[in-house]
Amino acid sequence: MKESIETLRPLLVDGIPEFDIPSIEPLIIPEVIIDQGNGPVSVKSIYRDINVHGPSEFVIKNVRFDFDKDKVKVKIWFPWLQVNTNYSMDGRILMMPIKGSGLSYGNYTDIDATVSMKAQRLQKGNETFYNIKDFFVDFNIGKASLFFDNLFNGEPQLGEAMNLFLNDNWKSVSKEIKPVLEDTIAKIFKKFSNKIFHKYPIRVLFPE
Repeated sequence: MKESIETLRPLLVDGIPEFDIPSIEPLIIPEVIIDQGNGPVSVKSIYRDINVHGPSEFVIKNVRFDFDKDKVKVKIWFPWLQVNTNYSMDGRILMMPIKGSGLSYGNYTDIDATVSMKAQRLQKGNETFYNIKDFFVDFNIGKASLFFDNLFNGEPQLGEAMNLFLNDNWKSVSKEIKPVLEDTIAKIFKKFSNKIFHKYPIRVLFPE
């Protein structure tokens, strides 16, 4: 499976338009909505036109595949990811009010991710394909730096103070929104993975 993923890497970097498989460098995500209703982080944020740079440099650390149960667990390491997006946000983070809309920039390094998938087999003609039914993501970030432009309607002192606060407390903020973010990422990449699995039969992806 490692060999199959490495074979797919250049295709993933460039994308395969005829199969509706987009480039992952940068990876462009149209929209993500995070609605965290309660707790220390209670905020609704919308991110649009998300550009993620760096995902093509992933390193496969470990793969466990159970062909009998059609389950796979992959441990992946990303040396860095840079995320640029348009955002709008309103709520409270660790009891601090936050509100704004504009551009957002994030730099993340040393990211460990574990992806767990459960598939079912589909027969199309003489070929057998995988369809991903369940997709779960767990990730841990080594270090992060964030910047949100135009916080509090561009009020410079409040915006600067909040950006400092977020960078000083990013681990606590990340911990609070981690379940919602993991679920959101899983939904995006489940769809992305099925574009590949639905186009390439099992015998091609995982030759004996």
